[in-house]
Amino acid sequence: MSSRPAFDPTRLDVAAFSAGHGAMAGSWPLRSLPRLTSATLPLADGGEDPVAWRAEGASAPLLGAGMQPALRLAADASVGLECQRCLQRMVVPVKVDRRLFFVAGEDAAASLDTESEDDVLTLEPSLDLRSLIEDELLLALPLVPRHEVCPEPLPFEAEPEPPASEHPFAALAALKRGSGSP
Repeated sequence: MSSRPAFDPTRLDVAAFSAGHGAMAGSWPLRSLPRLTSATLPLADGGEDPVAWRAEGASAPLLGAGMQPALRLAADASVGLECQRCLQRMVVPVKVDRRLFFVAGEDAAASLDTESEDDVLTLEPSLDLRSLIEDELLLALPLVPRHEVCPEPLPFEAEPEPPASEHPFAALAALKRGSGSP
């Protein structure tokens, strides 16, 4: 009975992982993803939900390039963002489920990426899966976060109408009537 080799998510050999149909999953604390942490607010209760992730490797056909190493990435996180309507903190679930292909050479990756619905990246000898998942979560953040219904709407204070005597044309109206003084 043979065992599968252990893969390190911080130095993943994508070609070997995909060829062996590798699979790994885990969770990281949100604070271990510094770019995502800096783009979000702390959760209201001060707690921190972990970022759950899963990666599966396979060789798959890529249009114009034949069989290529591919990764299926899935990640789930809950992050704090500021509602752009009421400016209150809100918890937003962020989910990623993507397939990425890897090809030799930056030029080939750029060319094939424009033709494919999946992302095509350059095959490197070592991939930091944590950084890649962080990139995907950042891209999945909403552009304009907002509650469906804000819990506390902003108070609306309409400016009071100026009294008739302070109306900007009151002096002109008085002149027209012939009173002579504004």
